[in-house]
Order: sequence, then structure tokens, then C-alpha cells
Amino acid sequence: MEVEDQIRRIMEGEGLEFTELDVHPDQAKPATLRKTVSYIVCAVILNDQEEVLMVQEAKQECFGQWYLPAGRMEEGEAIEAAMQREVKEEAGFDCQPITLLLIQEQGPQWIRFIFLAKVTGGSLKIPGEGDQESLQATWWDRVSPLQLRGRDILDLIDSGLKYHQETWHPRTLPVAIPCSHVVQRLVLIFSNAEEELWVLLVKAPRLHLPTAGAVKTHTLMWASSLVVQDALGSLYYDQEVTALGVLGLQHHYHPTPGRLQSRCSDGVCFNMLAQLVPDPVQRDRDGEKLEVVPPSQPPPPENPRYTWKRIQSQVLTDILLGKMKNPCTLPIHSLY
Repeated sequence: MEVEDQIRRIMEGEGLEFTELDVHPDQAKPATLRKTVSYIVCAVILNDQEEVLMVQEAKQECFGQWYLPAGRMEEGEAIEAAMQREVKEEAGFDCQPITLLLIQEQGPQWIRFIFLAKVTGGSLKIPGEGDQESLQATWWDRVSPLQLRGRDILDLIDSGLKYHQETWHPRTLPVAIPCSHVVQRLVLIFSNAEEELWVLLVKAPRLHLPTAGAVKTHTLMWASSLVVQDALGSLYYDQEVTALGVLGLQHHYHPTPGRLQSRCSDGVCFNMLAQLVPDPVQRDRDGEKLEVVPPSQPPPPENPRYTWKRIQSQVLTDILLGKMKNPCTLPIHSLY
């Protein structure tokens, strides 16, 4: 598949098959749910009055406090299915995801997928229907006093309201393509003053977008820098890598007999858009600032496995330039 076709498929939300890690595959472990990775799902659901669905906690450590419907993903679940299960168990409603609002992470050991969703059936869990999942649910006007389990959800609610009022990034849901690790596939773009674009590629076994696995000791975003450092070598220290957001993500779990057979699908592939720009402040060996002339071409890779390819399609160039100037991709936030 041509490189520009690979980028188009990612940007249209189709995804690409994951085959292997390109960067230091020995550093990243295969994803095994609840052992090497932990996924949390959370739902922001609004009614016609823009009240938000809240549930009252039944767990001893936060008994009686209120939170968004949320919980850990279980083995054998798709990410959306886990969110739907939590909403049904905790609030009593059936729901459908509209889009992922944002992703939060602390490395592969803790990734939270926050959805905007809508009610499609069921009924609100009322007092007297409480169980080990929750005591009850309610619609909160965001003004009336409510004892919250944590104020972290206020930003999530604000994101849901913002998206509900104006779609500010394309609707994004996981694509059912299995992946063995928590992986970042990098669409790394370089542009010059003439708004020509290049994308970084790995040469073998065919030209393709580079992939790097997440490791427990670093944020997911670290994978972008790892790719650039592997490709550019000493030139890496004169560049800045700016992650612009998630173009799409891939996850698919195949329930099959035997844990050894099924574990290869616990991973998630994040298709990330990032930009490479020269460091605006460069210094000589004496520490004096150097005048930086914007380069007309990307820095040449020191690693022969990599190459830059200029994007020829003006349509694709314009789309990518638009995303670079006015980021409108699914955000991912590091909580480290």
C-alpha cells in the first residue's frame, strides 16, 4: 500500500494492520490485561437539558459519593462494550457511544478512555435498586450541591459539553484491528516555509509509518521521541517533537480458548499525528545562542533504516496543514 494511502486510511478512521514494532521491540512487553496493562472506561452522558448522568458509589472507600459511570475493562471486552456495561450496571441505562472525548494515561499500566455517549433504553437506577455496583443514579444540573468522589471529572464533563455544543474533532471510535502491544504508530510531519510536507518512514520490509511500543516507566507520548531519536541520532537534540493528537486507535479482542492464545489482542494501537520542528533556541559549544535559519528540508536520518518522503497530494497536504495550524484531533493527556 502506498504511503499516502496509509495516511488517508488512518485519517479516515479505518486503521492499518499491526505487524511488528520498529523501535527497540525488546523494551516493550506484550499487553496482558490486568497484568501489564490496565484500561479504564468512563462515560459522559447528557440529557436534553444538558444535565449529566451521575452515579452514587457503593464501594466502601467512597461510599455515597458521586462520579461519572466508570470502571475497569474486563477480559474479552471491546472498549465500547466495557463502557456500555458500566453504564448499564451503575446507572441502569442502555447507551451507544458517540465518540471518544479524550484519553488519559499514565503509561500502559493505566489508560482511561472517556466517551461521550447517548441513552438508547433502560431506566434510571433509583434508590432501592442499589447493589454492589452503585447505590443509585441521577441527572445533575452541575449547580446543585453534590458530594463528588473526585473533581477530575469536572474537566471531563466540560469536554462533553463542549463537544455536545460544537463537534471540534472528528468522531472517533476504536477500530476492530488486533494489536499485541500498546503501540504508537507515528505520522510524523515536517513542513517548510513553502508549506511542503514530508513524512518519516521506515524502509523495510516496505515503506511504512514507524511504530514504537509503550513501556511501563514512560508516558505513551515518549514513543514519539523514541522514534525520532532512533531515526535522527545526534540531530535529535536540535529538534522538537510536538504531539498533535490521536487520529484513531485500534483494539480488538478475540475470545479464544486458552489465555496464551488470546492475549495477543489485549493491545491498543494509537495512530498519532506529530510535527517535527527545529528547536528555536540552539547554542554553540560555548553556550552562545545561534541564529537559526528555517530549513527547507527535513533533517537527514542518521539511521539508514529511515527515510523522508514528500507528500505529493495537495489535498492530503492541505488537510494535514490544517490539523497542524488548528489541531482538531482526539486529545491524549498524560497524568504523570
